[in-house]
Amino acid sequence: MSYAIESFDPEIYEAIENELIRQTDHLEMIASENFTIPAVMEAMGSVFTNKYAEGYPYKRYYGGCEFADKVEQLAIDRACELFNCDYANVQPHSGSQANGAVYAGLIKAGDKILGMDLSHGGHLTHGSKPSFSGKNYQSFTYGVELDGRINYDRVLDIAKIVKPQIIVCGASAYAREIDFKKFRDIADEVGAILFADIAHIAGLVCAGEHPSPFPYADVVTTTTHKTLAGPRGGMIMTNDEAISKKINSAIFPGLQGGPLVHVIAGKAVGFKYNLSDEWKDYAKQVKINASTLANILIDRGYDVVSGGTDNHLILVSFLDKDFSGKDADEALGNAGITINKNTVPGETRSPFVTSGIRIGSPALTRRGMGEVEFKIIANKIADILDDINNKELQLQIKEEMKDLARNFVIYDKAIY
Repeated sequence: MSYAIESFDPEIYEAIENELIRQTDHLEMIASENFTIPAVMEAMGSVFTNKYAEGYPYKRYYGGCEFADKVEQLAIDRACELFNCDYANVQPHSGSQANGAVYAGLIKAGDKILGMDLSHGGHLTHGSKPSFSGKNYQSFTYGVELDGRINYDRVLDIAKIVKPQIIVCGASAYAREIDFKKFRDIADEVGAILFADIAHIAGLVCAGEHPSPFPYADVVTTTTHKTLAGPRGGMIMTNDEAISKKINSAIFPGLQGGPLVHVIAGKAVGFKYNLSDEWKDYAKQVKINASTLANILIDRGYDVVSGGTDNHLILVSFLDKDFSGKDADEALGNAGITINKNTVPGETRSPFVTSGIRIGSPALTRRGMGEVEFKIIANKIADILDDINNKELQLQIKEEMKDLARNFVIYDKAIY
């Protein structure tokens, strides 16, 4: 099949084709990445790319939005069914903008927020100082203990001292279940709004493979990619009508103008997939594969933070090794295994070097890989780490992993 872009812009077309080869031949194990279904990609490449639709369904500032209304309402209805909530805003362009809207809608500049420390597994938008969340608000943090787990009694102690207006629960690098009820109790103790960011675990939550933040959280945000495997974007949910109205105003006209209708169409399609029985089987396998990965690495003598995982990712600590997370990232990358360096409890190196790595199972699980393949991959990861400076071994394993990957091809073309 030929595409207009092939002749019109061969440089971009070449990059797209090369990216297809990379995604096909490499093992994508970054915990926040996934492969969406072709139907989502088709929606995102549709004529809705051309449509402005400022406002909300049936309350637009532009004409010609009757079909955009239908698409957005379907996305809202499916999101509410998926997460068993009453209100959803599907317009945020990203998870970060969704989080920004929560703060903008529910608290004032200079108010206090309490979130997980970025170096302990939190996110930039949970109050990190370089982020708007750490600049526009007084941000305070809680973290994990040396065992890699949240100490909820310690979180309560900090909350009593800080007295924040919002407590943020959720993480980007935490391998254990989050106890939303305990966070609710802490928030009630200090009179704070409880805000759950489930961007990393949303696909598990909607499949019943991780406890839901509802009914405990006042407001919930997520991305629509990551474990949800939809298009790149964000979403905000609540059961509180008053909060819903504030959130809607914070998104439009507060932070954004026209929504990306083609992406919202992709979100609606993705949610339909998430509502299927097939999705429940996938989410269950994501957890099984992550646990398989953890168990093999532990058996091979590596320090898996918290001793395992309850979700889609693991953290591996190299505090007892001579090499860094950056070294491991590079060595595994040379072998065609894509992960990311990550800080770990008790960190002694800089965030640019780190003493650990984060590895996720969602993307390879979407390709159809199971325990058999994850045992092979985990052992190859350990082989590389055991002899981390052996470039010849890395290239050998890269070819072996390419052969494995070619048995699980997810896209037969780069553009849908």
